[in-house]
Amino acid sequence: MPPLHRLKRPKHLCAASCLALLATGLAGCGASTVSTSAFKGEEHEVAQTVSNLQSDATTGEVKKVCTNDLDSALVTRLGGVKACEAAIKNQLAEIDNLEVSVESVHVISAGARPTASAQVKSIHSGKSGPSTLLLVKEDGKWKISGMQ
Repeated sequence: MPPLHRLKRPKHLCAASCLALLATGLAGCGASTVSTSAFKGEEHEVAQTVSNLQSDATTGEVKKVCTNDLDSALVTRLGGVKACEAAIKNQLAEIDNLEVSVESVHVISAGARPTASAQVKSIHSGKSGPSTLLLVKEDGKWKISGMQ
């Protein structure tokens, strides 16, 4: 089976993009933890979510990634918790030793479902690159909903 980031089916594009980010920028064996000390309040909670994702992925806790780190809509797009776990497990099998840092966080607290974005910089195969993670607040916790 090809990696999820190479699937051509349109219904999986957003989910596959998020998983591709996981595979290329948020986890790796021996990766350092994400520093959250520069952020306060809601911004700290968003940065902590990125840190939790990296930690759970680094330790191979695929169930935690799907139930604690990703929002329910993304898990549903992946086909449910079991399919999400299988997809994350497959992606983690392709990961090199990577590092990530949260460069900035932007929280939008308007509306019934607050959203945020986190600018992250990762190093993969010796090259540094920026990405934007999208997050939503679900049941009082920030969760990854996708990437730009």
